[in-house]
Amino acid sequence: MSYPSDRFHGEKGEVSASFRPADTPAELTGASGTRTRYLATTASTGGEFGLYQMDMPPRAGGPATHFHKTISESFFILDGTVRLFDGNQWVDAKKGDFLYVPTGGLHAFRNESDDPASFLILFAPGAPREEYFEKVGTVATMTAEERTEFFLKHDTYWTD
Repeated sequence: MSYPSDRFHGEKGEVSASFRPADTPAELTGASGTRTRYLATTASTGGEFGLYQMDMPPRAGGPATHFHKTISESFFILDGTVRLFDGNQWVDAKKGDFLYVPTGGLHAFRNESDDPASFLILFAPGAPREEYFEKVGTVATMTAEERTEFFLKHDTYWTD
C-alpha cells in the first residue's frame, strides 16, 4: 500500500488548522439527553471525514441494527460502557475499545448501563450527518413516505 497522490501542491505549508477547545458546548442535546459535539464536520474537513462525540446518559438506548452504503463508521469509547453490535454479536465496549464498521457493515450501538457513556463516531468519507442527528428524533411525527425519504437521504438502511 502506498500514500495517496498529492492533494496539496504548495512549496510551503499553510496556516489552515482549526482548534476546538474541550469546553466548547455540545451543538445538540437530544430528547434522551444525549449530547452530540460536532468535532469535525464534512464541511470543515472538505469531505474527508466527520468526527462526532456522543455523551449518552444512563439507559439512553440507541439505534437498531442498520448499515450505510456510502460511508464507514468507527466507534472509540472514551468513558463508560457502550453496547456495540458488530453484525455478529453484541459486545460491552469500555474505555479504549474501538470498532470499525466498513461500508455495508451491519452495526448498532446503545447505552444500556446505569452509568453515562462517552464515545467518538468517525464517518469516512465525510457525510452531512448533522441534519440526521438533529432530525432523527422527529421521525415518529413523519409520514411513512417522509420517514423513508429521510433515511434514504441520510444513507441509513434498517434491518430490524
